[in-house]
Amino acid sequence: MPAAEADADARATADALLARLRDIVGASHVITDAADQAPFLTDWRRRYTGRALAVVRPGSTQEVAAVVRACADTRTAVVPQGGNTGLVGGATPDASGRAIVLSLRRMNAIREVDAANATLVAEAGCTLAEAQAAAESAGLMLALTLASQGSCTVGGNLSTNAGGVQVLRYGNAREQCLGLEVVTASGDVWNGLSGLRKDNTGYDLRDLFIGAEGTLGVITAACLRLHPKPRARVICLFALDDLHAATRLLMRAQAMAGPALTAFEVFNALCLDLVLKHVDGARAPFAERAPQYALLELSDHESEVHGIALAEAIAAAAIDAGEARDAVIAQNGAQAKALWALRENLSEAQAREGKNLKLDISVPVSRVAAFVDAAREALGSEQPGIRLVTFGHLGDGNLHFNLSPPLDTDGRPEPEASFLARQNAVYRLVHDLVLEHAGSISAEHGIGQLRRDELLRTKPEPALALMRAIKQALDPDDLMNPGKLIPRRPS
Repeated sequence: MPAAEADADARATADALLARLRDIVGASHVITDAADQAPFLTDWRRRYTGRALAVVRPGSTQEVAAVVRACADTRTAVVPQGGNTGLVGGATPDASGRAIVLSLRRMNAIREVDAANATLVAEAGCTLAEAQAAAESAGLMLALTLASQGSCTVGGNLSTNAGGVQVLRYGNAREQCLGLEVVTASGDVWNGLSGLRKDNTGYDLRDLFIGAEGTLGVITAACLRLHPKPRARVICLFALDDLHAATRLLMRAQAMAGPALTAFEVFNALCLDLVLKHVDGARAPFAERAPQYALLELSDHESEVHGIALAEAIAAAAIDAGEARDAVIAQNGAQAKALWALRENLSEAQAREGKNLKLDISVPVSRVAAFVDAAREALGSEQPGIRLVTFGHLGDGNLHFNLSPPLDTDGRPEPEASFLARQNAVYRLVHDLVLEHAGSISAEHGIGQLRRDELLRTKPEPALALMRAIKQALDPDDLMNPGKLIPRRPS
């Protein structure tokens, strides 16, 4: 067929699809204007920008199913998107302009809160903060906490198996989910919104879609597990010599506090320097600068007094044993908020400092300190002057191993373009060390398009073969978020 005729056929097919989509969701929810599409086409870090035939905003599961069926009929790719807060380009379309972005933001209802069963059913476009508030209204707690919780969505959290600061006690997003409602690649609806803790009736289909980044189907709703609210949360910040001391402190806190230890976060001195430099109102917690800091949270189900006493006992024992230089314990809500802010504002502070390279890795807790030592030495040799901005969730072995550009003799950072040109070399070096320390190249951010090639390089072939087989079985036409997680098959 001549190229002109092929182009005309493609335009006719696209126009027919757009008309069908307007019939399904309403004309106002099929966005084709470039300016109106723009917020949906660039990822949160502004590293990837794509094009789309349309941004489609369904308002119900039935509309999602009808949209997916229409796209399946015309072999049109579908890129599911929630709050668009991801860090790996997983919800950004490619540059072809042939895919639709399926925005789930209109699907934000809390369908049910069952206090006796300690469950909540939320639609995929519901923000994490909205789901937390619904749990709070029932006197319970949704144990998933992220810095982006005001804008990230339940569907996105599950599609990436998000982590956060309470994984040590409660687990990842996967552990907070008992059931799902999913629209498959063929446009069928699987209603698996079970609130059961036990259901041993075959394959766990839920786990196929959690962490799949929208490549197998579209999560439209979830049944989430809730927990009793603690009577008090107690925050303690420690000044330490290094991550080896932090690991010993973690073991001590676990032994003394048991399940009351909800979070154990670490950040290095450069992290604190950036927060103090760029965040208004931030104050140094100690008179003297330390190389490393650890923030501990206790959730006490007895009383605040009991929780503070336990924190004081942990701090005293750690200082006596030489594991900590100093410690400060929040005595009220304002102090607790100020201490947490030092950790929570790290990403914002680093962004204000300038472009940076972000790695989201995990290794066994026992090997975190050795990994960082090895990475510091290797980077110092191969990438002289590069600055390590390391922070994260030591309690579960997850570090956000970020890197800022070197500074010249006048304190000016390396030009952005030349620094970003280092990305592939840095990723390869660090990821190789991660594998040497029995770790993973993505702990909680996912693969998306940012880490896709590194996944192919580092994942054992039998695992990749199983992933491809699952993709082929559930999405044989490769229409669900193609090019993410695993490469798009040649057309």
